[in-house]
Formats: sequence, structure tokens, C-alpha cells
Amino acid sequence: MYKKSWDFLVRAGFGRRILLGVLVALVLLLAAGCSLLEGPQNPVFPTPPPTSRPIPLEALTEGEYVLDPVSDVAPAIDPECVTLVNALSQQQLMSYVQTLEGFGTRSTFSVTDRDDRGIGAARRWIFNEFERVGGGRLQVEFQDYGLNFEGRSNVQRNVIATLPGTSDHAGVVVLMANYDTRAIDWLDGSSRSPGADDNGSGVASLLEIARLLSSRSWNQTIVFAALTAEEQGTFGSRHFVEDALFDGLTIDAAINNDMIGGRAGIPQSVRLYAVGPDTANTRQLARYIEYIGGLYLPTFPINTINALDREERWGDHREFVQAGIAAVRLIESQEDLSIQNSVRDTWDLIDYAYFSKVVQLNLATLCNVIGAPPPPPVPVIVEMADPGSYLLNWPVAPEAAGYAISFRPVGMDEYPPFRFVGGDEAGNVVLTGYDPNSTYAVSLAALDGRGRIGYFSPEVLLGPEQSTAAQ
Repeated sequence: MYKKSWDFLVRAGFGRRILLGVLVALVLLLAAGCSLLEGPQNPVFPTPPPTSRPIPLEALTEGEYVLDPVSDVAPAIDPECVTLVNALSQQQLMSYVQTLEGFGTRSTFSVTDRDDRGIGAARRWIFNEFERVGGGRLQVEFQDYGLNFEGRSNVQRNVIATLPGTSDHAGVVVLMANYDTRAIDWLDGSSRSPGADDNGSGVASLLEIARLLSSRSWNQTIVFAALTAEEQGTFGSRHFVEDALFDGLTIDAAINNDMIGGRAGIPQSVRLYAVGPDTANTRQLARYIEYIGGLYLPTFPINTINALDREERWGDHREFVQAGIAAVRLIESQEDLSIQNSVRDTWDLIDYAYFSKVVQLNLATLCNVIGAPPPPPVPVIVEMADPGSYLLNWPVAPEAAGYAISFRPVGMDEYPPFRFVGGDEAGNVVLTGYDPNSTYAVSLAALDGRGRIGYFSPEVLLGPEQSTAAQ
């Protein structure tokens, strides 16, 4: 496929030296964009060499490209995803929250040698529950690290459960929640700190989603991360991210569920925190979750907020964002500050019908991300001689029934209407009819035969400002 695409572009009028320049530039830009030591990653900017010129359509060999394809491949509600969404158990969620509350406190500084109380008992129960619900499919482990905080030192343990995918795609999806709690004094390891909503709800969602997803095989790997010391400053997620960087783990997307239980009478919607301009990878993840939510839970709106978190507050996703990884936070539509970090944060105040909707949103999103073909590589995009026309070239995955192509005008928060191409015609596509004076963020997603749509490739900015910069 790669050789065919290379030969195709050469015959279309590109010299090998120019093509090498394009490919080298793209590789360098992707390497810079994947730096995990900076903030949210920016989209990829195509930088054709100054000698390249728009090519006329007649220079292309007929039969080796598709002009403005029309396809019946399109996103659809997948019955298997619906089955999983409907299989969610409110009773199971309630039981998980009650069990977590029953440990009395899950403070970072609570006891670790008792089986009925403290963070040690809680983490062993979470570990064992992952093993139980995984049915042999989940790879469960403790991830230990040393914590030094305000003169206190101890060993903390994240609980990590991995459900391996069947494809050779290197990227993983991370679903996270912190399992520690705190009293008013965050050094107090003995006072009662039930933490039902904050964040027993998030941990319960991890376990219930792990139970349901472990019932079958998936294309892409998902990692469930129950993290510690969030209350003192996201230390557990920081260690997780540092370990991932050291091990060379690629994280395509990360979702943090923190305080998602809700209460009776709050608005029936969920807040999603995603920081950055509309071209940031965090906003791309938010856009994807919104799209899937609109398909599967159209009556449960998502309120996307352009911020890392609430003012002067934090969650575990911030460590991912600061490392350049696409990560967002889901949180109930309305908080009650008088309940948080108090003995009033108990299981009986949670609205389990509301709670279930947030978990179902997670399930529908994950069923598409890890069930559909993995994200395609960034396409090579070449401007055609006819203004507003572009040639897109990318390697086609054999398991893809087709592709959705997004030409999103920069500044638009939601996806535009997609252009679709079937898998048998994909790879060399000419699209026309765009405004040559507008800047677009271009990306691709693969679809399977059941209508599941995978995660999108990194966006490429295309338009007059980028063309001018390239000259």
C-alpha cells in the first residue's frame, strides 16, 4: 500500500526529492507534536517545500484516485454497543460505592495493615475486584511509588488493570479515577472520610465498565487506572504518566471520571473539562465524546467547558494534559461544596439513575474507540490547482469498512458534516468545494462494518495562512 501510494504521487507530478522533503517534514513535525513534556499538543501543520506547486486534476492517473466519493458507509448505532450500555447495573454501582464507603477512610495517610479499614484495605479490594470482573482477561498489578508530602512519607499504590487489544496498534486508551479520600485536614488519616461521590463514584465506574468490556475482545488496548494521592496534588497520576513516558507507552486518549454520582434534582447533563483552543488535542477528544454521546444518549447533554478544571481545583487528568496527552475530565453537572470532603458524602445521596447515564456515556465512547479500527496515520494532503480542492493520501487499514473525513473550519467547536469514502476506494481521494480562503483542521477516522467510528487522526491545519507560512 505504501509503495503504491508513493508511485502514485510520483506519477502525479511530484519529484522524488520533493516527496522526500514532504515526508521528512511531516516526520519531524509529528515528532515535535508528540513531545510529552509540554502542554496540549497542537495540530500538525503541513509544510510543503517552496518548489511544490498545486497539481491539476488531469495530471493524476485516472483510476488511481477517487473524486468526491459518495459512500453508504456512515456512523451508526451499533447493537453490540447498545447491549453493553443497557447491561450496566445500577445495583452493582451502588454496591461498589457502599463497599468503598465501608472502609471508613481511604485517606492517603490512613492505615494499610487492616482488612476492614483504610487505604490499604481499599486498594486490595479494588485489585481483587478487577481480577474477579475481568474473568482472566484483565492484567492487574500494583504500581508503587514513594510519596513525600508536608513532612510525611509513605508508599502509595496505584491499581492498574489492562485489557489488551487484538490489533498491533501501539496506542492505548486510559480510563482513570482516584480512589483516595480526605477529611477537612488532608493530613488526617484517621477521621471518617466516606468519599462516596468523591470519588467512590469514579472507582465504581471503572469496575463496572471493566466488568462489561471484559466480556469480549476489542481492537485496541484499554488501561483502567485507580489512582492515589489525588487529594494532595495528583501524585498518583503524575507517577503513572512518568512511568508511561519512561516505558515508551503511547496514550491516544485519557478520560478522568471524578465526582460523577450526582444528586437528586441536579440538571440532567454532565460537565466535560477540556482546555485549549479548538485545535488542541484535548478539544478533539471532547469533540469526539460529544459526537458519540449525541448518537447513543441524545437526551443527556454534555456541557464542554474550555478550562483545565474548576478554578483553583484539580483532577488527575491534569498530569496527562501537562504531558501533552489528550485528556479530559467528566464531572456531575452541579456540585455541593458543603458535602465534599465531609462525613456527609455518603452513598445514599447519590442519584443512581443520573450516575448510570454518565457511566453509559463512557461505555458508548469506549465501545467505539476500542472496538472500531484504530486511529489512521496523519494523511499527506496536497493542494490541487483548482482552488478549494485537495488530494488526501493515507494507508488503508484492511479492517476498515470506510473512513469519515473531517474538514472542520478552525473556530468551529463541533464536527462539520463528514465526507465518507468506502474502504475499497480509500487511500487516494480528491475532495473539492472548500473555501480556499478558510483555514481547516483536517482529520480522518476509520469505521467498521457495524457503523462504529474510531478515534480521529491528529488534525492537520490547511488553508491560506499555512500556505503563506510555507513559502
